[in-house]
Amino acid sequence: MSEPFFSDPEGTREQILAATYRALSRHGYADLTISAIGEEFEKSPSLVYRHYDSKDDLVLACLSYMLDQFETRFTDEEITDPRCRLESFLGWGLVEDLSDEEDEFIASLVELRSLAVHDDDYGRHFSRSDRVFERHLATILRAGIDQGVFQDRDPDRVAVILNTLMFGSLVRRATQQDTDQPWIEHVRAELATFLETQVYADGVAVRLFDDD
Repeated sequence: MSEPFFSDPEGTREQILAATYRALSRHGYADLTISAIGEEFEKSPSLVYRHYDSKDDLVLACLSYMLDQFETRFTDEEITDPRCRLESFLGWGLVEDLSDEEDEFIASLVELRSLAVHDDDYGRHFSRSDRVFERHLATILRAGIDQGVFQDRDPDRVAVILNTLMFGSLVRRATQQDTDQPWIEHVRAELATFLETQVYADGVAVRLFDDD
């Protein structure tokens, strides 16, 4: 990840959202304050207060911006290698060793998603994010079916299964205390089996995690 959406923020708004991303990754939602966001902002912290009324306004704007960027990127890209694209999307959440920044951001996402239980604004955002990711997965699956490298199965249903597995893995990674995580290897093995038997056409190899 490494702050992929904020590598070169343009204008005050994007710079504030980049600061929000950094502060959220560093502090988590519970300890996040507008002052902490201001400390990550290269311009006057007063600008943060001028543009946003609360930390939730900032966090939701940051999440929405990142999701918009993701949606724009994948709809603009031609899928020339569906297997590679699918495995790239599925792989990062089940990598055994992520950077501290990546682990911190995953923990923040899980923390924020839990707010959706009681907060309609967060509920709407994460409902939308599920739809966006599942559309992306379904688009990849349809491309693979059209190219003859994936089985002709319902891409929308398969996308739901894969997205749910991915988010469940992120929740477990973020909420367990054990440094030893043998479950990741078990999930990876079963995911590879699922892809081989239920998704990929005969003769198409699963290369997920081959480079670990």
